[in-house]
Amino acid sequence: MSDPVSMAQTALTPEQSAQYWEDGYLFPLTVFTGTETAALRAEFEQIEREWLDADLPLPLNTYKRVNSHLVMPLAARVAMDPRVLDLVEGVLGPDIMIWSAEFFVKEPRTAHTVGMHQDLTYWGMGETPDQVTAWIALSPATPESGCMDFVQGSHKNPILPHNDTYSDTNLLSRGQEIAVEVLEEDKTRIELSPGQMSLHHGLTIHGSGPNSSNDRRIGLAIRYLNPNAKQLVAEKDYAMLARGRDGQSNFVPVPSPNSLFSAESLALYDQVRRDQSKALAEGAQADVPLYG
Repeated sequence: MSDPVSMAQTALTPEQSAQYWEDGYLFPLTVFTGTETAALRAEFEQIEREWLDADLPLPLNTYKRVNSHLVMPLAARVAMDPRVLDLVEGVLGPDIMIWSAEFFVKEPRTAHTVGMHQDLTYWGMGETPDQVTAWIALSPATPESGCMDFVQGSHKNPILPHNDTYSDTNLLSRGQEIAVEVLEEDKTRIELSPGQMSLHHGLTIHGSGPNSSNDRRIGLAIRYLNPNAKQLVAEKDYAMLARGRDGQSNFVPVPSPNSLFSAESLALYDQVRRDQSKALAEGAQADVPLYG
């Protein structure tokens, strides 16, 4: 485990950047105070309460889990927070785009898991190094609550074979799992306190166990790119510029939402979902409801 980043640090040190590229992950990095994090969680849970039974075109869970930054200002605001971007810059450089943001929630005392997998398997971007996922804890992420497990150095592998299990207890879109055995002793538990963040590479093998605690395990996963990344499967893809400039134009630029689930943002969401599904659901043997 790396040393926590203090609130005063505004960038990764060269040693931390080197550790990320050696291990395929870096944690814990403190970005928000306890008070700020409690307010973010309260805002998120208020959205859940107020919009669960609203007349939205898709289930609320779909908007939480897929591209929440397009329709939920909260997700875009956290993803664009300078304290988060300062640390992401230590991996991607000064030009940073948001490709997606997802709220992952494990309810207390539930069997839901996330199978061990590599993210880039399903993004349609090949094995590009021009991406990083920031995972921000809004509640305690512990072994008891089902924190993530990373396999150290596994990002040095290519994309490995995966199986689609379509398991009812696997939170991933098609229950995907890497088709190789991962031993318990090869896993690093990614414990995070509320307001802390981990960074991981899209080839890093990772997953998480069930939540046996009495609290919800809530995390926001933000997928960042730099402009060198490119969609190789879908005809077009989209990204929100967070810092710097996009000198490549490989992604259609999208704006951050001005209000919750506005008509304009919902229309954009549908377009992005349709176009991205060509990559995200590629090779699936059955429907992938999250992606349409």
